[in-house]
Amino acid sequence: MESSTMKKKPIVSVKDGLLRSIKWEHLVAGVSGGVVSTLILHPLDLVKIRFQVNEGIGITKRPQYKGLVHALTSIARSDGFIGLYQGVTPNVWGAGISWGLYFFLYSSIKSWMQDSDSKKNLGPMMHLAVAAEAGFATLVLTNPIWVTKTRLCLQYKNSTGQSPGVMYRGMADALLKIYKYEGIQGLYKGFVPGVFGISHGALQFMAYEEMKTVYNESLNQPLDSKLSSLEYITFAALSKMFAAGTTYPYQVVRSRLQDQHRKYNGVIDVVRQIWKFERLRGFYKGMGIYVWHVTPNICIVFLLYEYITNWKTNEIRV
Repeated sequence: MESSTMKKKPIVSVKDGLLRSIKWEHLVAGVSGGVVSTLILHPLDLVKIRFQVNEGIGITKRPQYKGLVHALTSIARSDGFIGLYQGVTPNVWGAGISWGLYFFLYSSIKSWMQDSDSKKNLGPMMHLAVAAEAGFATLVLTNPIWVTKTRLCLQYKNSTGQSPGVMYRGMADALLKIYKYEGIQGLYKGFVPGVFGISHGALQFMAYEEMKTVYNESLNQPLDSKLSSLEYITFAALSKMFAAGTTYPYQVVRSRLQDQHRKYNGVIDVVRQIWKFERLRGFYKGMGIYVWHVTPNICIVFLLYEYITNWKTNEIRV
């Protein structure tokens, strides 16, 4: 009887450990941060995508922009203020779901690895692995949304006021038409570079966690100590810039694969053509705008995340 009871204990322990690791507030925090930051900063995201897909070699007729300010004013002039929010619906859905799932999965897996002991240091490689697992699961579920966002952001009006190549009336229409004419494959265009992009999120979260760890250790305080808003913002911005500078080219490749105005024969073809016509600079098109967009974006997301997940304790210092 005693040996039978001992055999059952590990099963109950594992189950309890998994249930204890699931924290729904992380899902709410991620969704909130993703939605708020997207609504505020979508125009910058729109311009970034247009710069990413502009080959600059006269193959396609696209609007030509001289810089960020010129792009924003040109879009507002031709399409009105609402034009700056083309593709915002799938962007809000995508950002909300992506950040919500990512934070939820990341925190749950991390907590399970720590045996629910938030003071346990997992180290950089384990943080990298946990973030990669959460990133892959999130990408599988959200890639179709990102395809529709890119397609809607790349609907232009020419000098006559008409819209050549406009195919979609909104997010639902885009999803249905992409599936109808291109199948599942169309909804998962850009998935391969997106998988590479998982390294972006993994590097970002690893850097963010390690900076907090080193900082707390330098002050001789527990690893789960609550920091000030400025400290969270600083670590979030630095970790994002580190990840962006390391992995940005995958975003250019993904945007071009998802573009409805050009056809490529896969990732290798995109890379070959960018290198042939635009060289190394082509892989970093839109990088400056991306930094302007992503730095406040990630600060908003992480600050809301930390505030919401610590709502009960209210321990964050302003």
